Amino acid sequence: MAFRDLSGAVDFAHLEAYTLNDATVIEEVLHLFQQQAELWAPLLDVGHPGWRDAAHTLKGAAAGIGANALSVAAETAERGDEGGAQSRLEKVRDALDAVLMDVAAYLHGLELNRLKS
Repeated sequence: MAFRDLSGAVDFAHLEAYTLNDATVIEEVLHLFQQQAELWAPLLDVGHPGWRDAAHTLKGAAAGIGANALSVAAETAERGDEGGAQSRLEKVRDALDAVLMDVAAYLHGLELNRLKS
């Protein structure tokens, strides 16, 4: 996995601009996102009473790293009615999976670049 494996689920140019392209800060932010995603993912189910809060938190975190589609999906899930919630949360989980794959590929690319130096 490396930069060539990025799917576009994350706008890394946004994150790079926001962090002034500081690789150390980028890595820290992305690792924090990964850790938090582990906490939020189990809550993205209508059977959990905190699913709206999880979607809300994920919406902001996703926007912060440039994961725009995930942010939109989380906002849609958070604001929607109970009836279609499970379907919307499945879309959030799918988008989260894509973001986590891109984050892993990006972090791996940073590590490969570091090894080349």
